[in-house]
Amino acid sequence: MIKHPKFAVVGHPNKGKSSIVAALAMDDSVQISDTPGTTTKQRSFPLSVDGKTVYELFDTPGFQRARRVLAWLEKHEVSADKKQEVVRAFINEHREDERFNDEVQLLEPIMNGAGIIYVVDGSKPYGKEYEAEMEILRWTGQPSMALINHIDDSDYSQEWKRALEQYFKMVRTFNPMQTSLEQHMTILESMAQLKEEWIAPVKASMKLFEQYHEQMLNRSAFLITKLIYGACSFVEELPFDTDNASEADKEKIEVNYKNKLRELEENTQNKIEEVWNHEHLHIRQSNLTFEGMDLFSEESASVFGLTQKELIVTGATSGAVTGAGIDLLFVGHTLLVGSAIGAVVGGIGAYFGFKELSEVKVLGRTLGKKYLQIGPMENRNFPYILLGRSLYHTVKVSKRSHAVRDMTELEMDAAFKEKWLDDDLRKSLEKYHKIFRSGKEVEADVLKEYEALIGQVLVKLIGS
Repeated sequence: MIKHPKFAVVGHPNKGKSSIVAALAMDDSVQISDTPGTTTKQRSFPLSVDGKTVYELFDTPGFQRARRVLAWLEKHEVSADKKQEVVRAFINEHREDERFNDEVQLLEPIMNGAGIIYVVDGSKPYGKEYEAEMEILRWTGQPSMALINHIDDSDYSQEWKRALEQYFKMVRTFNPMQTSLEQHMTILESMAQLKEEWIAPVKASMKLFEQYHEQMLNRSAFLITKLIYGACSFVEELPFDTDNASEADKEKIEVNYKNKLRELEENTQNKIEEVWNHEHLHIRQSNLTFEGMDLFSEESASVFGLTQKELIVTGATSGAVTGAGIDLLFVGHTLLVGSAIGAVVGGIGAYFGFKELSEVKVLGRTLGKKYLQIGPMENRNFPYILLGRSLYHTVKVSKRSHAVRDMTELEMDAAFKEKWLDDDLRKSLEKYHKIFRSGKEVEADVLKEYEALIGQVLVKLIGS
């Protein structure tokens, strides 16, 4: 029994072979170019989970001299059961022959046991010149399937299917630029049907792939939880030597505070991109951005944050606000005191605190030195803005094909919040956000509960 499925991705040059390898192997290190002949040597790309290989794909050069190779094979008049031996003889005889380097490179993994994934461009008309390639692959005797890729908008897939079905047991349409868990599972199902001996190992691989997807969701939920808690509880300090802190000092600490929170978000984005095997996004300095929409911008609050009505309701249900928090939320004017403080203050405070982040405090320390301090976060809207941005980024990263190479800005979805945040979830989240903003140490069980909530949201948005 084979340890794991192996497939050589083969075909004519520049038909999207490397893009399909990148998408199916979930590996953005695969070299992709519009220039024919970019791939000159076979290269293995295994997809592994916890040290176990789900499947292994071989990116190969395209056919260059298929007709001459087929002519060489057909000179050997042998019965069908001897054709594999002739193919091996061709490889051995031409291994050092530069004229047939590409054919040798693509045939080797096949003759070493890899199944065949033959890739064609369904946006171009079918031509008789492809039949030499398909006939060579038939000589190998290996189980094979064909994938129809559409590089452009034209569609000649029906004529391709009529031809391909004469050579391949299975023909599927696959867009490497748009992949999902369901598409991966469909391809794996197709692989299992190619050969009886492959059913058990491919089924095992499908189970591994599902576990892999679940791990990526769980890891993303953990990182988002760490970000929200870290940002809400973060405290920035700035020493000053004069009797009173200047306005410049106050402005400086506010700028530092915001920059540190931006840095926390960016670092988390990079880690989430790594979780989904998109680590080359930030290496290429092309990580997904929010159309220039800053974390603290009004646009970001509008798209990802709570409305003022929602803030009032959330504030009213979260309990009393006291001390400096009231002064901050009411811009220095305490409107309600004594028995009036409670749900009403919580609601109105949230409304007036829509733009403020946290009070800048002056703290005395030993040796006469004083410090300015800002944080933990007091703005009720901030956790929702940061959480919304994090969820949106994760969804887009998870659905980004590893075959995509362009620099990408996230197109804003004004209705995104409606897809995941309802009144019940908002009430549940606020309970944790209030704890995170308190500045007190949070128990691990509380963070685990919040992480589970975020995990449920990701499953809803991405799929399990």
